[in-house]
Amino acid sequence: MKAKNNDLAASGSKLSAGKFTGLIKKYTMVIALVVVFILFAVLTEGRILHSQNMSNLLLQNAYVLVMACGMLLCILTGGNVDLSVGATVCLIGAVGAQLMGKSGLGAVPTILICLLISTVIGVWQGFWIGYVHIPPFICTLAGMFLFRGLGRVILESKTVPILNEQFLDIFASYIKIPGLDTGDSGMVWSALIAGIAVAVILLVYTIISRQVKIKKGFKVPAAAPTYAKIAVIDALIIFYAWKLADYKGIPYMLLWVLAVIFLYAFITSKTAFGRHFYAVGGNEKATKLSGINTNKVYFMAYTSMSILAGLSGLLMAARVGSVNGDSGMSYEMEAIGSCFIGGASAYGGSGTVSGIVIGAILLGVINQGMSIYGLDNNWQYVVKGAVLLIAVIFDVVSNRKTGKA
Repeated sequence: MKAKNNDLAASGSKLSAGKFTGLIKKYTMVIALVVVFILFAVLTEGRILHSQNMSNLLLQNAYVLVMACGMLLCILTGGNVDLSVGATVCLIGAVGAQLMGKSGLGAVPTILICLLISTVIGVWQGFWIGYVHIPPFICTLAGMFLFRGLGRVILESKTVPILNEQFLDIFASYIKIPGLDTGDSGMVWSALIAGIAVAVILLVYTIISRQVKIKKGFKVPAAAPTYAKIAVIDALIIFYAWKLADYKGIPYMLLWVLAVIFLYAFITSKTAFGRHFYAVGGNEKATKLSGINTNKVYFMAYTSMSILAGLSGLLMAARVGSVNGDSGMSYEMEAIGSCFIGGASAYGGSGTVSGIVIGAILLGVINQGMSIYGLDNNWQYVVKGAVLLIAVIFDVVSNRKTGKA
């Protein structure tokens, strides 16, 4: 009897240890984000928590968040990446700057033309990769040189300023509600109210969704950890909203970023077409035999990526206020790094939008923290390279343990 009790205790201990290990693995990047943020809060003596720096954390990484959503689809198809997105950012920014500057074209027609051009670029690359089967690395590497060169030609090797006020308002201004945000307190109350509203909506949605699943007989996680997680998320949302309210309020750029994130989260998790990207990355031959048009999947992945690169070019131009031949330099590495740090597999077939958002924020915190701390720019590259290498090593080792590699 005693031996039996000891066996039960040992098995219970192993189960608890397994659950703990699984929990740590599931939230590895979240834990890393918290640790890194606390580290830089200490190293910068709290300066990273200043309202302006918290707002800039979003603005400086808006383009990364947008492009990482598109890059995720490319990586899902088998670990492929698009090396041309930084050059596309430069080209689209150059076209937009010259259309509004030299041609005097309005902001809305300029935006539409730029997005159309980025779509054409995506169709061009998607055709060669998806239907002619040119390796993505080679095709997008050629695009990187081609589009960067065209961007510099259009700019005439000059820095072209963005002076169109409507264009700047669409992408780079802040939301202000007359009568609410015009007081002398300095607080933009609409931002705080919006944050509280989002937190309440998230809580209500979680409660209703959980009750619906229970009624339908689905297995749901325990209530305590579920609501504890939502409480933490809500607290972070309200805290960030308070920081935005203490600076200039909610930037319109946040709305663009959230629109892209929610759209791609819906596509990848709620649609059959989104699952096709995972299927191709998991086993392309089996996917093709099941009747899925794998050529179309590749085509759509790279077309989508270029469209988002075009949008990022507009966001970048509005935020910086000018465009030059080096605009968008290394942006592709930031987007790729965000995906791999956020848990996308180097082998393809796995990765989530929520994961790459965490990866992009983690990379953004590292960038901003090192800048505020005053770390030499050369060492910043060393740190980012080391973080990316660790993330990929973690993915490779995990895949070997599960027999995927």
